[in-house]
Amino acid sequence: MNEGLTHKTDFLIEKFRVVSGMKYPVPYEVVRFSKNLGLTAGLTLLGSLMCGGAGTAFDSASAYLGVGDSTTAAAVGQTGLQGSNKAYAGMEAGYPTFGSSPTVTWKASFGDGEAQYAWEEFTLENADVGSGTAFFRKTSSKGTKAGGEVWDITVSVTFGS
Repeated sequence: MNEGLTHKTDFLIEKFRVVSGMKYPVPYEVVRFSKNLGLTAGLTLLGSLMCGGAGTAFDSASAYLGVGDSTTAAAVGQTGLQGSNKAYAGMEAGYPTFGSSPTVTWKASFGDGEAQYAWEEFTLENADVGSGTAFFRKTSSKGTKAGGEVWDITVSVTFGS
C-alpha cells in the first residue's frame, strides 16, 4: 500500500539581454534546478484552501514569485525571503496554469532595473512585497542580475503518489 503523497518542484530561469530597449527574444542563459522546502504557514494555508477554508489563493491575481540575496538555509518556520535585498513580481499573462494535469506552474518576469543583485533565494507568496503567506523557500546561487537584463522565472510543482 502506498501512503505517500509527493511533490516535485522544478525551477527555470531564462536570462535575456535588453537590446535597444527591448527584451531580446532568445535567452543568453537558461538555468534549471529543483527541490524546495515547504514552509509551515504555506502548507497550513494549502490545507485550508483544499478544504474550502479561508485564505488567499496563489492565483493569477494574488501569486508573486520572489527572489532575494540571502544564503541562509531554508527552514520550515521561516515566513518568506530572508535577504536584505528582495523583489517580487506578479504573474505573467495566462499564469498560473493548472487543471489538466497534477502540475501547477507559475511564471513571473523581473525587468530591467528590477532585482539587480545576487539571486540566492526563491519563494512563492500570495501577496506582493513579502506581505503574504509564503508557500515554499529555496536557496541556491543562480547568478547576479545586472542592468540591461530581464530574467524570467518559472516554477512548476507536480504532485504524485
